[in-house]
Amino acid sequence: MRQLLTIRHYASCDRSSIAAAARSNASVASVNALPTIIHSATLIDHSRRVTDAWVCLDGGLVTHAGRGDGWHELSAAPTADVVDASRLVLTPGFIDLHGHGGNGAAFDDGADAISRALLVHRRSGTTRSVLSLVTASIEDLAARVAEIARLTASDPSILGSHLEGPFLDPGHKGAHTESLLRPADASSIEHLIEAAAGTLRQVTIAPERPGAHDAIARFTESGARVAVGHTDADYDQTRAAFDAGASILTHTFNAMHGLQHRSPGPVAAAFDDERVTLELIADGVHVHPRMLRLAFAEAPGRVALVTDAMAAAGAADGRYSLGGLAVDVREGIARLADGGSIAGSTLTQDEALRVMTRDAGVPLEVAVEALTATPARALGRENDLGHLGVGFAADAVLLDESLQVAAVWVAGTRV
Repeated sequence: MRQLLTIRHYASCDRSSIAAAARSNASVASVNALPTIIHSATLIDHSRRVTDAWVCLDGGLVTHAGRGDGWHELSAAPTADVVDASRLVLTPGFIDLHGHGGNGAAFDDGADAISRALLVHRRSGTTRSVLSLVTASIEDLAARVAEIARLTASDPSILGSHLEGPFLDPGHKGAHTESLLRPADASSIEHLIEAAAGTLRQVTIAPERPGAHDAIARFTESGARVAVGHTDADYDQTRAAFDAGASILTHTFNAMHGLQHRSPGPVAAAFDDERVTLELIADGVHVHPRMLRLAFAEAPGRVALVTDAMAAAGAADGRYSLGGLAVDVREGIARLADGGSIAGSTLTQDEALRVMTRDAGVPLEVAVEALTATPARALGRENDLGHLGVGFAADAVLLDESLQVAAVWVAGTRV
């Protein structure tokens, strides 16, 4: 990490003024012994740019925020860590709705692998992650979501699980084992919901498959978001799925029909529906920069930049396994050894930010929103995540002038 930050002791925040906010966000915890004040930053938040901004992070929350010298007026005790962020960009922490691993490890492989994989993403600015699981048997998936549920209770950076299968179209399976794909049935749905114990955040479903609409209704009723993806659905079928309760399009453009002049397909259906969030993998491989820019133009404020990262993110090229399938990674591009289909990515969210601003020409303010406020809203967490306002989770990222990560805080704790 570059030596860009000056840290010293200073006066802390007055916690009494935010007691109500703290109670409403009790699930967000921090182990920081001292509050943190970040000052003199260029703040990018909620599609706005604010110069000479400052925030105070304490007890896992943003307790004060402003611009100028107001941070000097905070109460005298106890002391705090003060970070001089002159010439740096401050943003809310990034939220990844869809990732499978990193650092040589996969989220499917248990607590140790999850911990190892998250390290590379936290260092890259991702402060909250939904852990995506590839297709497996129902029993294996139930065990995995139960393990993630246990981790979610103790680790504020883990938001819960995403089932990217098994209720997918075999013709658009991508890096999923075809023999394990299956229609949605009531017994399997209930087993997965029960095992997740309220931490199932997203389920990807091909809406044209048998039982899909009943599955959309039941998963939505349980509190999970349903995404359309890995699908053969056309425009009308996708619109019907959104009317049934689906609210996300899984990695837009990938594993679905594209935009055609007589068959607009799922992407156009998502463009047309203000209720829908569109995931995008902005690595320059999955989607051309021109199409990235098109998605932002057609669905302003509704694009969430995701990694879809597999184990090779932050690790060396070579042979990996994704859901039991062999994957070869060359020059950072992951493809199935059998057939050559793209198999996840090696992307981190800070690199997605650079691709969007450098290659796709999207303004920094808009790209940051797609990493912060938009994914928070997609999960129904817009009141406590994705913003550096008072009462929100103390998740923050400092970036240098080239948008490289200089520092990260998760729930107030410096990573």
